[in-house]
Amino acid sequence: MKAIIEVSGKGAIFKAAAAQVSAARDGRAPDFHLSFESARSLFAELTPARLDLLDTLRRVGPCSVYALAKAAERNYSNVHTDVARMEELGLIERTDGGEVVVPFESVEIVLPLARAVA
Repeated sequence: MKAIIEVSGKGAIFKAAAAQVSAARDGRAPDFHLSFESARSLFAELTPARLDLLDTLRRVGPCSVYALAKAAERNYSNVHTDVARMEELGLIERTDGGEVVVPFESVEIVLPLARAVA
């Protein structure tokens, strides 16, 4: 399963829901969809440091926030804040034991460009 993060306009939620229904009907795990209204808001939430944390967490596997901070060589307080926000967005989950984990194999960021003027 992958996370698809996109900048999308009105009605995008219906497209994402249809894709999830189709995947479930085919017996596949549906992809996770997260939409933002603008590239500015997407990159305000998914900073390079947060994207690096996702990669580090996927590489080291389920661990405590403290262990993640050590693996990422970052300040614990900043990592804690980033993990909390990514949990709210659905990009990080907690195990029953309280460890954090990335449930996705990959993250795909879709950023459509404006149409060219003819």
